[in-house]
Amino acid sequence: LHTSMYFFLTQLSCLDICYLSVIVPKILENLIVGTIGVSKIGCAMQMFFFLFFGVAECFLLAAMSFDRYVAICFPLHYTVIMNSRVCISLVAGTYLCGTVVGLVHTTITFSLPFCGLAINHFFCEIQPLLELLCGNSAPTEIQVIAVAVFAIVCPFLTIIYSYICIISTILKMSSTESQQKAFSTCSSHLLVVTLFYGTASSMYLRPKSSYSATVDKLLSLSYTVVTPLLNPVIYTLRNEEVKRALRKRWR
Repeated sequence: LHTSMYFFLTQLSCLDICYLSVIVPKILENLIVGTIGVSKIGCAMQMFFFLFFGVAECFLLAAMSFDRYVAICFPLHYTVIMNSRVCISLVAGTYLCGTVVGLVHTTITFSLPFCGLAINHFFCEIQPLLELLCGNSAPTEIQVIAVAVFAIVCPFLTIIYSYICIISTILKMSSTESQQKAFSTCSSHLLVVTLFYGTASSMYLRPKSSYSATVDKLLSLSYTVVTPLLNPVIYTLRNEEVKRALRKRWR
């Protein structure tokens, strides 16, 4: 399993664990202990790490699509192109993008005055905090959409372009077995991308006037808790190499 594909999967697993650790402990505290308060600093920290890990995962999924593109479209040059230096640089870039977006957005949001004190959500999500801002929140809403375009649309377009090239290459293969094998290496990644980007884009790429508190909570629960829990299951059950390694380790 010591290939670039599994290096990226390791990073995705770490991001999912950290992503869950930002949200779930506070939810469990609220449910079990009954506390419903959060300090302003605690809320700002939660928002920063939520954005940091979320944006990093968006760009990491794009890096993984590039890895599959090279593996299928340039198989003989795969080990040369996707060397350890390139893989580490791509992962470092994803964390850098997450840090920049998290810092900029959190600093701007918490430098503005709040007129409300109660967040109608189970964690410090961006949209419920916009509801608490004093006066006209349109500039901040535009900023949220701009960040979403950078963090969601740009990586998504990279993924779309990669898979257009991948599908074009697969359709040119003469062997049906080769086509099925190539598709199987991409199916898990496609499923994870659909789950993550589907819920995230429906949450952030729409105007504030169309928000519903109940729907927003369900969407947030989906991409902050459900999707990270499903990712290891998807990649394990749909990957023969991982299953063989697990069986070997078990024996």
